[in-house]
Amino acid sequence: MSDTPELDEQILQSHAGLIHRVVMHCNNPGSVPDLEQVLQQAEQNDWTQLVAAIRDIMSGKRDESILLGLDDEDRVIVESILRGLQDPSTLPDLQADFDSSLAAPGIAGLVHASRTGNAQALQIIANMAKQMLAAGGDMSILAGRIRPLVEGERDADKLTEKMTEKGQQLMTDILEELLKLEAN
Repeated sequence: MSDTPELDEQILQSHAGLIHRVVMHCNNPGSVPDLEQVLQQAEQNDWTQLVAAIRDIMSGKRDESILLGLDDEDRVIVESILRGLQDPSTLPDLQADFDSSLAAPGIAGLVHASRTGNAQALQIIANMAKQMLAAGGDMSILAGRIRPLVEGERDADKLTEKMTEKGQQLMTDILEELLKLEAN
């Protein structure tokens, strides 16, 4: 764990879906049909060391050497997986829910700033998309829709495709915020 428990908790919450998937797979191989797809997407997003450590765990390796060479964020995730395999009660809460009314303005602001050429906003939203991807579900779908949003896509039907009602609400809120920002 890093020096800041708050940061660790934030990392664990943003990666709870991935952590749970890996532990479920290890306890019951084949029980998580989308795990390989999630790992491939993570690799494509340059999370190669994290994915390599997860693959080691999935193949049965459980010793501390897995942690060597990992950055702080990856280490927090891998340690959580290892703890979760020994004691499932330590797994991060999957129910820590996102509030679209709070998330939408921030995401829309980053998309808008990225569209206007703000390199820092682009970097922040890219990192956020990586975290969303790892979370799975609607967050993973939203991660895949960030680039189209930055490139100007505003078709709500296209952007909310395959999302649950809650994910669709978040995307709709993001689009409403973007329209307000673009009108100014």
